[in-house]
Amino acid sequence: MKIIIFGGDGYLGWPTAMRLAKKHRVFVVDNFCKKKIEIENQVTPLFQQVSLQERVDIWNKISKKNKIHFEYGDLLNHRFIYDFLKKIKPNAIVHYAEQPSAPYSMIGREQAVFTQHNNIIGTLNLLFGVKKHCPNAHILKLGTMGEYGTPNIDIEEGYLKIKHKNRYDILPYPKSPHSIYHLSKCHDSANIIYLCKIWDLKVTDLNQGVVYGVKTPETELHKKLNTSFHYDHIFGTILNRFITLAALNKPLLIYGKGEQKRTFLNINDTLQCIELALKNPAKKGYCKIRNQYTEIFSLINLANQVRDAAKKININIKIKKIKNPRFELENHYYNPTNKSFSKIGLKPLKLNSNFIIESIKYVQNNLKSINEKTIYPNIKWKI
Repeated sequence: MKIIIFGGDGYLGWPTAMRLAKKHRVFVVDNFCKKKIEIENQVTPLFQQVSLQERVDIWNKISKKNKIHFEYGDLLNHRFIYDFLKKIKPNAIVHYAEQPSAPYSMIGREQAVFTQHNNIIGTLNLLFGVKKHCPNAHILKLGTMGEYGTPNIDIEEGYLKIKHKNRYDILPYPKSPHSIYHLSKCHDSANIIYLCKIWDLKVTDLNQGVVYGVKTPETELHKKLNTSFHYDHIFGTILNRFITLAALNKPLLIYGKGEQKRTFLNINDTLQCIELALKNPAKKGYCKIRNQYTEIFSLINLANQVRDAAKKININIKIKKIKNPRFELENHYYNPTNKSFSKIGLKPLKLNSNFIIESIKYVQNNLKSINEKTIYPNIKWKI
């Protein structure tokens, strides 16, 4: 297959490109807007990556499989999208190319508008381009479990069968997003469901949980093929922040009571899910929604696991609860399903103390690179 990965420079985009290049012709596209946001907000990953072009060159030199092709481009430029899709005629498209940070979207008006404009219009441009030049291509669009929020009913996979006044229907699952970023994902989903119906497109919307980890079999092939590890309060996911604080021998920071529950998965399971979704595409005229996660933890449970694992390597840390900067329910019912991936063969990697210990040691080897100030939150959802 010919596969385009939009957002190919990203935390998930780059490992996905290498994984898929083992079996397919892969084209990566990026406009590097995330790196621009990092500079503007003075946050950096644990270690600097070489440029995407250099990573592609290294992969193409050492890989015995297919080469990766790089193209600079922006989904907000519809002419570029049209020309590129017409030229490549992909069989599948993996769409990661969105501003991925909930905290960033809540800084202020400028960041909120950028997030919604970049994410929603970029996705619309892609859908129009696919309709015009490759209508049979299967689109894998990265969504988020945060679209659902924390409803007081079970969370299904995108759709809900309901009864109202003795009548039944299957409708998109009600959304209650956590942030302006998550709102952009909800608008994406609504647009995709509608346009699949009227244009006969086939899209899989992957509502993903919180991803952790940085090592994959492909990133281990060369020291310069690594993906990014963010520990800061804008781009760093919670487990990465906990691991970094443990490596620094600092208290693990819990927002509020710590009873908030979220879904999680290892980065290698993200890659596994992408491969499985490609092998099991949506039907034409339908948006297939899959919940992409493997485990559910409360924040306090996650912190306890990190604290206990750290003890095994003689790091004794405390758990510290701070005022929650986010606007969210802290005590809530939470029961999502992810049966669709189980049915097509997902074999999950479960979080364990060995992984946490290995990750802490990994960060300890790079302590000089850490800007400790960027770990602590200074963005408030509600003023």
